[in-house]
Amino acid sequence: MSHTTNKWSSIILVTGILFIAINLRVPFTAIAPVLESIRHDFGLSITAVGLLNSLPLLAFAAFSPLSASISHKYGLERTLFGALAVISAGILLRSTGSVWALYGGTILIGIGIALGNVLLPGLIKRDFSGNVASVTGAYSITMGAAGAIGSAVVIPLTQSWGWNIALAMLVIAPLLALLLWLPQLKMKHQLPAAGEKTTATVAVWRSPLAWQVTLFMGLNAMPFYVAVGWLPAILTDSGLSSAQAGEVHGILQLTTAIPGLILAATLRRLNDQKLAAAGVSLLTAVSFIGILYLPAMAMLWAALLGFGSGASMMLGLTFIGLRTKNAGDAAALSGMAQSIGYLMAAMGPLLLGKVQE
Repeated sequence: MSHTTNKWSSIILVTGILFIAINLRVPFTAIAPVLESIRHDFGLSITAVGLLNSLPLLAFAAFSPLSASISHKYGLERTLFGALAVISAGILLRSTGSVWALYGGTILIGIGIALGNVLLPGLIKRDFSGNVASVTGAYSITMGAAGAIGSAVVIPLTQSWGWNIALAMLVIAPLLALLLWLPQLKMKHQLPAAGEKTTATVAVWRSPLAWQVTLFMGLNAMPFYVAVGWLPAILTDSGLSSAQAGEVHGILQLTTAIPGLILAATLRRLNDQKLAAAGVSLLTAVSFIGILYLPAMAMLWAALLGFGSGASMMLGLTFIGLRTKNAGDAAALSGMAQSIGYLMAAMGPLLLGKVQE
């Protein structure tokens, strides 16, 4: 009997994790294909739209370092439940039809996603210590696929009902996730108590290696989030229809999941990841040049960019694991790399907005 219940509770937990993963990408990326409509309705400047694209990233930068202490206080399950509630509120607020609500809702979405981004890997490490790679793979594919579907359907929905109803309908995803997460609230697991090994032994802010990992993550996140925010607008400027631009934007997100499948095992076997790091960064650069000069092959460039960005993200996270000696160092480096990395990434859409004006 207990074995069956155990199996069921694992299935319910994995389903819950995958539903949370859906919400770590869609609410934030599905807005890009309809940015032109939003800009038009509110009469926003390109800089203001750039800021709208950067707000979730600024929220990631601010809240990534705080997530661990929030979950220590309230427990991991409850904090994730709270994160989903905040995302739901943000989605609804964003669609209420005023500029303040648009920006306020976007910030709430960013805060909820930041908590989920940091805490979900910790939950997986705790509850699936034997299958970290496969569960992580499943959740990165889910994130990519959900983002792709969101970008592809938001245009037809907008054409039928307008962008605010289309974006408000995204609330179905976090509400479903909240329902599926209810059974987990009975658990009052904390993260493992702070033993001597969980405190950082290295001062990360003074470590050249930590800065290398951080800059690698930041410089690779910047082009990806520029594309997430601006690609549909760039493509419609080049003559693609908004529906086609939404599909290309979907491909960009779908391909970010592929490296998770292929690279996870390979990376551990490499003695030196320098070549891999240079290779994926080069891929990203090539795809950007392609988008600007050969927009007719946008699908290909978006696929390459998604693959390159997904791979560099994987590499960055792998570096955090490989370059640290214990969980405390890993958490400290992860907090630093994510907050500085997201700050750098947030500059991308803002700068591009300035350049385009």
